[in-house]
Amino acid sequence: MSSGNERFNEDALAWDTQPSVQRATALAHPAYLSRLPPPATLSTYDVLEIGSGTGLLSLRISPSVRSLTAVDAAEGMIAMLTAKLPTHTPPNILPVCALLEDPDDPRIGTDPVTNNFVRNRRFDLVISHLVLHHIPSPPALFSTLYGCLKSGGTVMVTDYEDFGPEARRFHPESRMDGVERHGVRRADVRAWLEGAGFVDVRVETAFEMEKKVETEPGSGVIEHDMVFPFLICWGTKP
Repeated sequence: MSSGNERFNEDALAWDTQPSVQRATALAHPAYLSRLPPPATLSTYDVLEIGSGTGLLSLRISPSVRSLTAVDAAEGMIAMLTAKLPTHTPPNILPVCALLEDPDDPRIGTDPVTNNFVRNRRFDLVISHLVLHHIPSPPALFSTLYGCLKSGGTVMVTDYEDFGPEARRFHPESRMDGVERHGVRRADVRAWLEGAGFVDVRVETAFEMEKKVETEPGSGVIEHDMVFPFLICWGTKP
């Protein structure tokens, strides 16, 4: 993951200028909201976001929930999110720079609303967008996220689908640092979720997104338009 973190630290300053990044977030946001409880319930949720990046999804989701703890392993990404917060309302986001591997990690124990530290803090919802394809061991990640949730809590993730060899073209050949897989497969995500202990697992198409890719792999010429399906996958902690 170190090479991936270096890449994301380098990319952080210009991250928000990428049209495909903005578009994917704009499409993911309603995909999440349409599958979550109604506002009266959702507004009580404490949310943990894994791989928040510069907070593009965090800032969209946070007005709908009680609090959002935004975790990312890249310091540059967290710095960009932190810089946005003084003008964001409501003030309910806590940025955390961490590679989260322990549900009891004290860095996620502070309540963003009260600023009080809560030992072994647990969450109603964990979200993660375009992160799974960067994770070396998804089973280990989902085991950690299971531990982060309250009983009855939900994990919900979005990523592009591995629909075959052409899915590799999502990234230019020069940007493969930190890419562990070329999208995710439905059966794999279901197995990862169920293996971690989640029940009522669902995996379905969330949306499709057109993205510019290299005309030929490795050419560096990004002009060709290609459509990528995105999956939304979720399960409940009993």
